[in-house]
Order: sequence, then C-alpha cells, then structure tokens
Amino acid sequence: MRARRSVALALTGVLAAALTAACSSGEAKKETAGSGGTATVLNVGMPNGPQTENHNPFLGSSSGASLGYRWMIYEPLVMINGIKPSEPGKPWLATEWKWADNFTKLSLTVRDGVKFSDGTPMTAEDVAYSFQLRKDNEGLNQDAIPYGAITVAGNKVDLTFTKSQFVNQNKVLTVFVVPKAQWSTLKDPSQDTLKNPIGTGPYKLKSFTPQSTTLEVRDSYWQDLPKVKELRYTSYNDNNAQTTALANGASEWSFVFVPNVKTVFQNKNPEHHKVWAPANLGIHGLWINTTKKPFDNPALRRAMDKVINRDDIFQQAEAGYFYPKIESVTGIPTPAGESYIAPEFKDKKHTVDVEGAKKELADAGFKLEGDVLKDQSGKPVTITLTDPAGWSDYITSLEIIKDNLSTIGIKATVDKANQDAWFKAFDEGNFEAGMHWTNGGATPYDIYQNIMDGKILKPIGKGGVSGNYGRFNSPEATKALDEYANATDDAARTAALHRLQKIMVEQMPIVPTGASNIGALYSTKNWTGWPDDSNQYAPAQPTQQNALQIVLNLKPAGA
Repeated sequence: MRARRSVALALTGVLAAALTAACSSGEAKKETAGSGGTATVLNVGMPNGPQTENHNPFLGSSSGASLGYRWMIYEPLVMINGIKPSEPGKPWLATEWKWADNFTKLSLTVRDGVKFSDGTPMTAEDVAYSFQLRKDNEGLNQDAIPYGAITVAGNKVDLTFTKSQFVNQNKVLTVFVVPKAQWSTLKDPSQDTLKNPIGTGPYKLKSFTPQSTTLEVRDSYWQDLPKVKELRYTSYNDNNAQTTALANGASEWSFVFVPNVKTVFQNKNPEHHKVWAPANLGIHGLWINTTKKPFDNPALRRAMDKVINRDDIFQQAEAGYFYPKIESVTGIPTPAGESYIAPEFKDKKHTVDVEGAKKELADAGFKLEGDVLKDQSGKPVTITLTDPAGWSDYITSLEIIKDNLSTIGIKATVDKANQDAWFKAFDEGNFEAGMHWTNGGATPYDIYQNIMDGKILKPIGKGGVSGNYGRFNSPEATKALDEYANATDDAARTAALHRLQKIMVEQMPIVPTGASNIGALYSTKNWTGWPDDSNQYAPAQPTQQNALQIVLNLKPAGA
C-alpha cells in the first residue's frame, strides 16, 4: 500500500507565523466546539499548498488524494490494517470473500443496505463495474492486476485472474467502489476532473477553495454515523505554517515532519499533543532515471550508492527518528525485514566508501580528471536532483547527496520544484533523479515490485504509473517477481526473493536511504480514540485509507 507522502521541513529557531488559513488557538477552539462545548468539527491539515479542485479518487495528484478526504467519500471492500497487513481484513463493503485455485479466483459477497450519497443503492453491479473500470482503463489499474472474467449473480461478484494474486490480495480487497451510473458517463475516468463526488462513505462535499475543503456528515450511512459532524481540510503552504497550526491547535491532525517535534509541538501541550509514527516495510531513496545516459550504467549507480552518507541524511534531514536509515545493502529495512535477507548479504551494510566508488568508475571506463568525472565519451557527468520545494527533509537529503556526489566528481544541481510539476515529471519519467518512496507491504516483495517490475514499466512521456519511476528494465527482475508471486511454496518464494536482492545490489535501480513509517501528529484535546502503541488498529496517517476507520472511532473528549 502506497503511503501518500507528506511535505517535510527542518524547522529551526522560532516557528514562522501561520498563514491566514491557519487559525489562532482561540479560533480553533471556537470552530471545534459545538453546543455545550462538545466537539463536532475535526480540523485536518496537510502542507501541500493551494489545491486545484478535483475529487477524482483515482488520481494521486487530485485534491482528494493530496489532503486525504477521498477516503471519507469512497470506501473499500475490505479494510486492511496498513501496519499489520498480514492480519485478516475487516469486512466493509464486502461481508465475505473467498480465494480459490492458488489465488486466481475470488468470490465476494456484497453488503446489503448500502447507499451512495445521492440516495441510490449500491449493488453488486457497482462493485463489478468498479473492477471493470480498472480492467478497461490501464491508467486506473495502477497495480497492473491481471483481471480476467468479472461476473455478477445476485449479491455475489466473482473475479478471475490470469495469474495468482497471492502478493496482491490486499490490493484487490481494498479496491474502492464507485457508482456505475456516474462513472459510466465520464469520457476518460483516468484523467477527468470530478466536481461532484458520489460515494458510499459517511461524508459528502460541502465546500471547496484552494486552501480549504469541507466535508459534512450525511443524513444516513450503513454504519453508525460518526461523531465528527464536519471535517475541515486545510492545505497549508509549507511545513512552517502546518506545524504552527498544529502547535496552536488550529490543526488537529496531520502528517508532517518536524525535527524538533518535542519543543515545537509536544511540549506546547504535553497532555494532548501526540506523535505516532509506526514503521512499515517500505523505503525512501534516490530514484535514478535509468533511461538517461550515463545513469543507465549500473557501475555509475553503484558508485553513487557508495558515497551517499546515510548517517547524515538520518540525523540532519530526518532528525534521527522519522525515516530510520537503511543499513542492509539489499535495501530491506531492518529489523522488520531481517529474516528475508539472503545469507550472502546478511552482514553487508552500507558504508561510505569513496575509494571503492572511484574503482567502480575506473573499471567501467569513467575518468576522474581533477574534480570532474567524465563518462566514456569524455562528457562531464552532471545530474539534476529534484523534489518539491516544501518537502524540506527531501530537499535537505538532496543537498547532502549533492555534496556526497562531488567527492567522485559528479556535479549535482538541486531543483526545488513545484509540487504538481514534480508529480507530473516523475509520473512521465521526465527527471534525472529525486527522492521518492516505495510501496510497503507484508514482505519485501512490494518494495522490489515497486522498483523493478517490468509489467508496470512505461515509456518516457506516458504517465499513470504506480512505481518503477526510474524506468528500470530488467527481464530477470520481472521474471523473479513473477516467480515469487506465482510460487506454490515458501522455498520457491525464498529463492526468487534472494535473486531480487542480488539484482538490487548489482544494478542499484534506486539508492535506498531510509525506511518508511505511516505516521501522524494529532491532538486529543477535542477528540479521543486515536490509534497509538497500545491500540494499533490502524496507521495514523490522514491521507491513508484507514483514516476513515480512525474518524469513525473518534469521540468528543469527555463524552
């Protein structure tokens, strides 16, 4: 499950004043208070800048995805705990599901009595159509699920797949449902702007501005109506404004990196200001566009890996707590993935080795002339490292990497991009390198599939990707991923995963730097029932699908 990336900024000294979109603490109290002082409004914030109205839930760049409110409108068939993906899911729009024939067949029982927000009933036809949409539109089938036949009988939906979906079980079960009546009228569901979202979730759109989106609770819902009557999503311009809003109470829930988090957030209200950032088996790293010369040469990528200082990135960019550094050369986070690491790589850790990097380059025909590295044609090696301007933990990482690369003569430039332009550049492959995340899952397969799978490989200029942003083309990796996914026993899976680790070490399609988490900062002043170490029922990040489960679990403080 992909973790939607928040912006991150290293704050130093006194916090910057909040933007006009941020309320003062007094205003926040007024807005969240209902009659008798009981909270009715929850203020959610993300530091993603002004939004363009688009409620299309399929688009990762839409306002609904950027702020996370799409999950309050659209619901999954099954709710999977993102930090415990191996646990059985919770029935949601599907009450039962059964896999058969080595995960090539799935039978779903659709819940009765569910209505869309326009009052029409949700039926098995809508569920089947939601799968058919993905099958018929490549841009919507971002995980490249090989759908076969999709049939309906009463309240049952049966699906077949051309290959085993052992590794994609959760991705299939967490598909969200859209109404056939609305979506069948769209010209291009993978690109069309949606202004009138209709879903089965407990909320509907009330208002939208580039700075703020408000959802209101529906009159009826198939579960008990949430206690949160209104959700107000504010999109702050940067992390300074978002963190200030959290500190003064104007924002009550966000995913934003704050290096001095105790000083600027937790200590402002020790009783109520909480941070919870559980890890998952996903990674962050420097994605390299492997179609761009000379970076199509794995020796150059291996050399880059050898000089990048992960200690500096962890301590300076991630404040020593947020994205723990990757130590294994395989890119697998430890200790979470320790048991999966192949014997040949068990004790091999990332270390800075400038001389080793220079030897890699020399052996591959690169020449270091003074402080300039030249490729085999005699052209100086330069690279542009790009990430959104507001994502300052990533920007800080790039500045560190820029300095590291200079030790082997690579001249790097840090490009602080517009967020929308950056998303488009990564989506279409029009970049040289930049920090990005991978999918996370129950095993390292999801990491490697996201990085190396040829089945999701698209040519430069074609968007709608869900991974392989570096356009890494390795038939060997694709075959190993396929063997893992279709294996009928653990021994075969282990052998395939070991081959994938070898490809990762030798080809270095991305340079892994840190492990992922699915975290949040939130306040218990007005609302209780949040997940934490003692109650890990869902990841806390407000842009994840489980955010709906959290909102349904919240109760006014003191109620």
